[in-house]
Amino acid sequence: MKTLYIECGMGAAGDMLISALAGCLGDRKNVEDKLNSLSLPGIVYKLEEYSDCGIKGIHTDVKYNGMEEDEHLHDHHAEDHHDDHHEEYHEPHDHHDHHGHHHGGSLHEVFHMIDHASAPDIVKEDAKNIYRMLAEAESSVHGVPVSDIHFHEVGTMDAVADVTAACLLFNEIGAEKVIVSPIHVGAGSVKCVHGILPVPAPATAYILKDVPIYGGEIQGELCTPTGAAILKYFADSFGAMPLMKTDSCGYGFGRKKFERANCVRVFSGVTDSGDMEHIVKLECEIDDMSGEELAYAAELLMEKGAKDVYTVPVIMKKGRSGNLLVCLCTEDDEKIMAETVFKNTSTLGIRRFDAQRYVLKRRMDTAETGYGEVRIKVSEGFGSSKYKPEYDDAAKIARENGLSLHEVNVKAGSSYETKKEVKA
Repeated sequence: MKTLYIECGMGAAGDMLISALAGCLGDRKNVEDKLNSLSLPGIVYKLEEYSDCGIKGIHTDVKYNGMEEDEHLHDHHAEDHHDDHHEEYHEPHDHHDHHGHHHGGSLHEVFHMIDHASAPDIVKEDAKNIYRMLAEAESSVHGVPVSDIHFHEVGTMDAVADVTAACLLFNEIGAEKVIVSPIHVGAGSVKCVHGILPVPAPATAYILKDVPIYGGEIQGELCTPTGAAILKYFADSFGAMPLMKTDSCGYGFGRKKFERANCVRVFSGVTDSGDMEHIVKLECEIDDMSGEELAYAAELLMEKGAKDVYTVPVIMKKGRSGNLLVCLCTEDDEKIMAETVFKNTSTLGIRRFDAQRYVLKRRMDTAETGYGEVRIKVSEGFGSSKYKPEYDDAAKIARENGLSLHEVNVKAGSSYETKKEVKA
């Protein structure tokens, strides 16, 4: 499966994502030509070789009517800005360019710009969907309807250029799966038209709901609203890098200097037919319940959708014997799992851990035993292929025909092996 892994250890901004994606596509000049073929009014893309901390990559300059957005404003590098294209909150100025022309607009006006780009329909639709996310964030932050949102810097031509270009490059790469690392958002505060706001900025924080994020020792805004929206829109999942064979790696740089390389990395490659999924591990020790009561709680957890439930004998404080109850589940199910544990056990607290697990792709097949059909559970991926007769089917045939379960499983396995050979 063609997969992209996006590493956001220094956050993300629109221009940085364009640059990193371009790095995965190889010929920088060819990518630059494709971006300029979007024919956005007044927009020119320039992909430049760039290095930071001894690492070589790409920085993207976007110019509108021959100049960058910032050239007629005060030096934004004096503040905690991450990229070269300002977002909604960043600059305390009116929303007109140096020629006095209106610079921004409503969601309808932004859609008009995107619809008139020379891009495939899927690219335009992706770009408009990302702007819908931005509009929803602005609506929530300012407490006004989406229809009344008037974009400031998010709505400028250079920001439209960032979003549309990123959508074009995702489409060019054509990954079947996109995985994004937890996102470093930075720390401290940022100056904006509304005053001094905490990092992440309110719009960014809204967009990144349900996304793993973290701060740190780096003061300043590392993830912009545009970067957040692009990542949120294209990500199939967030987490650690999967087992993959990479064929290229792109480095997309922002201009501001930090002690570490200020870049987004994008790995392009192939993952096996197996996969890695994010799960939540809930656990607690119990020493004052009967085995039957604990087994009943475990059964309820499985019925409610747990991936797995098990108990492990443990020695607790003062030498008391007890059991460690462990429940594996998805993030979506963790609340109901915790409620079930509290309601059906004596525990007063539950520990929660994030985890990744490798899983094989699973499907059902059938095999004929001579006594009836048995479903076969088939698991494949990571260079392995396994199968196992479905217990309920095999047990039913064993009971009805006076056979042992082992005999039925052998017959089903032999039949399935023959079936595979015929298909091959």
